Amino acid sequence: MTPSAPPATDVDDLTRDLAELVALAGRDDDLEALLRRGLDWVRRITPYDLATILELADDELVIRMARGPLAPRVRDYRLELSAFPTVREVLETRRARAYTEHDHAHGDGDPFDGVLDFEPGHSCMVVPLCAGDEPFGVLTLDRKVCVTFEPAVVNLVEVYAQVLALAIRGARERTTLRRLHAQERAHAQQLQAALHGGSAPSEDAVAEVGVLESSASPRVQALVRRARQVAETTTPVLIGGETGTGKERLARAIHLWSPRRAQPFVTLNCAAIPAQLIESELFGHVKGAFTGATQDRPGRFQIANGGTLLLDEIGELDPSLQAKLLRVIQEGTFQPVGADVTRRVDVRILAATHVELRQAVAEGRFREDLFYRLDVFPLELPPLRDRLEDLPQLCDFMLRQLARRSARGDGVRGGCWVMSDTALQRLAAHDWPGNLRELANVLERATILAKTGVLSPGDIDLPGDGRRRRARESDAPRGIAPLAQVERDHIARALEHTGGKIYGTDGAAALLGMKPSTLQSRMKKHGLKRAPRS
Repeated sequence: MTPSAPPATDVDDLTRDLAELVALAGRDDDLEALLRRGLDWVRRITPYDLATILELADDELVIRMARGPLAPRVRDYRLELSAFPTVREVLETRRARAYTEHDHAHGDGDPFDGVLDFEPGHSCMVVPLCAGDEPFGVLTLDRKVCVTFEPAVVNLVEVYAQVLALAIRGARERTTLRRLHAQERAHAQQLQAALHGGSAPSEDAVAEVGVLESSASPRVQALVRRARQVAETTTPVLIGGETGTGKERLARAIHLWSPRRAQPFVTLNCAAIPAQLIESELFGHVKGAFTGATQDRPGRFQIANGGTLLLDEIGELDPSLQAKLLRVIQEGTFQPVGADVTRRVDVRILAATHVELRQAVAEGRFREDLFYRLDVFPLELPPLRDRLEDLPQLCDFMLRQLARRSARGDGVRGGCWVMSDTALQRLAAHDWPGNLRELANVLERATILAKTGVLSPGDIDLPGDGRRRRARESDAPRGIAPLAQVERDHIARALEHTGGKIYGTDGAAALLGMKPSTLQSRMKKHGLKRAPRS
């Protein structure tokens, strides 16, 4: 190839491009659009066949944007810095590098050696993209012509890359700020809804209370009577029960039965929020309390003031916060994070857990004084397998909810699916380890499989029954075998003792206290054969 110098850059065009880039750095623009425009504007400084921006990710550089005729060939390219010392040097020294023919022949090569079929000695430049102490990655320029980029062009692109890096950092920071502002707006909307919308419970909340009140299960009926009694007081309530039994539904019912029904009902899942954030979620924080605290933010206690606060999964609450929670329950006072003033609130506390708190107290994971403060009026929700009388009503309620939420009703009964008697019988035969939550999943799956608005047994998909039984057997404490195995071994020992004899006063059946026919049936069940007498 014949070396050729790049065309002269028009100073006016370059000045205008740099001015636009500086303006773009201060505007709310999309990062992808910024990178695309940035590479397009580089063409005003020097032509290229390939221009890329590679973003630094740990010890790799990953293609973020590529422009030019050869761009489609490098879309998914990744570069290991350990294999390209000269590229790493560009990032460390923050100085651009124009590769010479000697670099291509004897060095580690430019970033696309072995990927693109360039002639040895082709034009290649790698430029750092760094804003302050933050490296974003590198900008690369490649041309098929065999000529080294002129020093003046390299210097100009290096300055241009610094401005582009500042624009990238600005776009990233704006994205972060938008996300934080969106979170703050969502929190403010939650606060506003809690403070002003408490007097109008949702249709689903009212319907859930109706399901509890009309339960056909004696255990649930007794539970509702106790819950109604305690709802009239301000006494803390500890709601227990297996996972998925509807503890939040019961808590909401208690709130709606209480004199606080027109005030906020606020929930917090203690297991869903990292330990370092839950204090701020509970008690709020003041501006400047920690990095990112750009304004005062109320916590759940302040939002729930005058109403009810449900602390779900209370057994997972970080031990460091249990003493502060105890203070709020006993004294009605707390301090927001970073504040030096005490605030007073009037909040009715409901707590829910599937953890055995007495055991957690014994193991030192839960404060004993907090446990006794919460355990004034415990309520235990029965598992679904112990209230199968409610299956028809629960299915009807959940299917109506599903039809309204998904808009997939078949037109039966006003756009809602219904259960056939045989489908209900199939549901009743299941053990429901996941309780109401599992039932809701099974019903949603059935509505997807169903061809009509009436759900049949064939629409009820209950996978994993065998896996769950095996899991329960394998979970038995060490040294305790499954009952079937114990029975088989016991019969085998009796047969061995009697020499395989089944009948008679000295036979295995008499020894085991059962009829010979029953013993033979059990032997067949366990695959045991009658051993011959020796």
